[in-house]
Amino acid sequence: MLAFETRELIEEQATRENRSLEFLRVPALSRGIDVPPIGSKDTQQQHDEDEVYYVVEGRALITVDREDCPVEAGSLVYVAAHVTHRFHHIEEELNVLVFFATALTEA
Repeated sequence: MLAFETRELIEEQATRENRSLEFLRVPALSRGIDVPPIGSKDTQQQHDEDEVYYVVEGRALITVDREDCPVEAGSLVYVAAHVTHRFHHIEEELNVLVFFATALTEA
């Protein structure tokens, strides 16, 4: 069994220069945490994998295929593979759990 504490992952990610931390990768799924700071620009690209974002804390907008949606703690957003998406208008620092299915193909 693998078990993770979100608060510990957020603390670990805060010590890294990269805003993202992948903490699980198995053939069918990878999971990470992403922390874009207030006012930052989300420069992520489309992925070959379906994604689910779970907002642990913070507030912002997410655009998925030209449709805006406000997100805050507790929000879940599904993004299909190959669909353009990004977080923006980050009002409060986001802590976002990211689930990729199948596992993220980027190293």
